[in-house]
Amino acid sequence: MMSRVAVVQASPVVGDTQATVEKAESLIRDAGAGGAAVAVFPEAFIGGYPKGSSFDTVVGTRTEAGREEYRQYVAAAVDLDGCEVAALIEASRDTGVFVVMGLIERHGNTLFCAAALIDPEKGLVGKHRKLMPTASERLIWGFGDGSTLDVADSAAGRVGTAICWENYMPLFRQTMYAKGVDLYCVPTVDDRDVWQSTMTHIALEGRTFVLAACQAVPKSAYPETVEFGAHVGTENWLIRGGSVIIDPLGTVLAGPVYEQETILYADIDLSQRTRGHFDLDTTGHYGRPDVFELTVNTRANEGTVFSGK
Repeated sequence: MMSRVAVVQASPVVGDTQATVEKAESLIRDAGAGGAAVAVFPEAFIGGYPKGSSFDTVVGTRTEAGREEYRQYVAAAVDLDGCEVAALIEASRDTGVFVVMGLIERHGNTLFCAAALIDPEKGLVGKHRKLMPTASERLIWGFGDGSTLDVADSAAGRVGTAICWENYMPLFRQTMYAKGVDLYCVPTVDDRDVWQSTMTHIALEGRTFVLAACQAVPKSAYPETVEFGAHVGTENWLIRGGSVIIDPLGTVLAGPVYEQETILYADIDLSQRTRGHFDLDTTGHYGRPDVFELTVNTRANEGTVFSGK
């Protein structure tokens, strides 16, 4: 049976979470009108990805200016039980689109780069917090744990997420394959040409459909007073896109597209996964459990546990 899926390549409304949520709602409706059963949004679409920001920090020193910048970033983040996610749930329900939304989650006093899984009938059915923030992302985001390796069933197949450079973690990928993910969804901000090689490799390795959604953010989206370092982005683009949809045998079905906002669509047939598994199943006949064994800790690790009689 054929299903239509979509990846959304777009820019948040910089500095305005509510306006970004409203834009996301509109894009969900557009994806639904285009016939999509599933729509994947980029990493940190809601809450923002502060590319080029240093939060005025060097090793061993913080400043009041950096703390204020962080305060503003926290204020732009969302709670999963808040009104912003509720609005996305409503848009999913109205359109029948299963949504994978990249966002910055505020949980207590810590931020997480996360992906919310939103079912049109059941609402929020899962979340994934980025396990390993990359490089200086560790300054502003906490580390996810194994309790948020959520997958969920959709009308187009089983959905799971791996955020940006988590896709360079072989054991993470193996975990997603073992969970039977049909639609391997990749919210990202990696706009390098070489990223396409990674996406193709994962499709081939996991014999899965890869749906990679990247932000496309022009520098003009920022106030003129904002200055970017010469090494940040291109002349006109802070993040230039590169969203793509790839099938289980490595065929590119849509994209990659650069330097524009767009929604990419592809009609997929899950039986293509079965055809692919004829000669490669890394969690089955092509695995060697007598030699290799992966143990995944899926317990929540809050750090503080209160127990009583």
